[in-house]
Amino acid sequence: MKIYNTLTKKQEEFIPHKENIVNLYTCGPTVYSYAHIGNLRTYIFEDILEKSLQFLGYEVKRVMNITDIGHLENDSDTGEDKMEKAAKKAHKKISEIADFYTNKFVEDCNELNIKIPKIFEKASANIPFTIKMIEKIIENGYGYVSNNNVYFDVKKFKSYYELPGNRNNQQVGVRETVDYDSNKKNQEDFALWFTDSKFKNQEMKWDSPWGYGYPGWHIECSGIAIKNLGEYLDIHCGGVDNIFPHHTNEIAQSEAYLGHKWCNYFMHGEHLNLKNAKMSKSLGNVITIDSLKEDNIDPLAFRLTCLQSHYRSQLILDYEELRKNVTLLNKIRNKVKLLKEDNILEKYNYKSYLDQFKDAINNDLNTSLMLKAMYDVLKSSISNSEKIYLLKEFDKVLSLDLFKEDEIDEQLIKYIEEKIEERNLAKKNKDYSLADKIREELKEKNIVLKDTKEETLYEIVR
Repeated sequence: MKIYNTLTKKQEEFIPHKENIVNLYTCGPTVYSYAHIGNLRTYIFEDILEKSLQFLGYEVKRVMNITDIGHLENDSDTGEDKMEKAAKKAHKKISEIADFYTNKFVEDCNELNIKIPKIFEKASANIPFTIKMIEKIIENGYGYVSNNNVYFDVKKFKSYYELPGNRNNQQVGVRETVDYDSNKKNQEDFALWFTDSKFKNQEMKWDSPWGYGYPGWHIECSGIAIKNLGEYLDIHCGGVDNIFPHHTNEIAQSEAYLGHKWCNYFMHGEHLNLKNAKMSKSLGNVITIDSLKEDNIDPLAFRLTCLQSHYRSQLILDYEELRKNVTLLNKIRNKVKLLKEDNILEKYNYKSYLDQFKDAINNDLNTSLMLKAMYDVLKSSISNSEKIYLLKEFDKVLSLDLFKEDEIDEQLIKYIEEKIEERNLAKKNKDYSLADKIREELKEKNIVLKDTKEETLYEIVR
């Protein structure tokens, strides 16, 4: 299997530390708000990676964190704590905010068929190990205490800029948006533990050798990964915005603690943007899974949209394209539904398609080629049983619910009935242009109307 490694800036053959076992760590959500579909694109890529590895026969041990403490508005230790800010705004405890948005994140993942790792751990549940790590980092000469805060001395870690690659563009200290911190030896240094911070009334604090305080954001992932996966990590994933400083800092503190190389492969998913802007919570232009459903868009049509683009390419969201993919997904499922078992299953017939799918996986998770393998099977002349077998195998990775039985969608029924009533009123007012427009709008969503003398009937074409 070949994957693009951000660490070396090239595509490489993947070789795990232990044969057939993959230790995989994927950065999880900061649970202060709803995840938007830009965030969820990254989780879809990571889900495809895990399922692809399993498809190839690897045993995957995957861990994900939940950030419920310490993540500031600016990734370089400045700004207000995102969790604290959300809790104040909602007049709730941080734990209540964290639990609510964690549960919502899990619901969104379920809607997108994203598998939640068995180990899905809150940063606040890992404080004893975090403190142990920081103590060892100080002991090994990489950390220092200043005004009861603990910082990592970046200059002591010679390969600090290996992951981002360009030191001049990544230095924290030269960014205009970063506040000067007089506690630091160098402005590039990052916090491992805050005792003396501007947030005197921080809700979540713990006793430590340096005083009553809380950990910096970056240390949580290192701690959760090492505690649950051991000293060697095979693949670390996240969005491209995690490369610097978050993953850069993780490497530094993990290797300072362990005393050896920590992770050989880093994989990063690109952004999803709207046509005219970056999607972000701060800009207030986010699209969530709930908003897709309110617009009668199957969340798995969004998953299909992501699969049509390579995870390392920016995806510009075109809402019309997304609607077309609702239709496309229904057509694919309808074709699958028409396949009837004929009990003809010859390996020499279907092996080439299985190899085609594996080749797509091995080509740096080329999901568009995975989809092509699926389309090629559907239009092939092999037996129905062979098609069914292959499509079930492919859907273990694609996870588009190709064989899922239809369920009654009450929201969709309500929408159709309202549109029929609106159309009937338009016809009564002799506004036939509007009536035709409503018919076409429904047709685009695979809803076909049939007028009778008594009423208007409809059929949902799958």
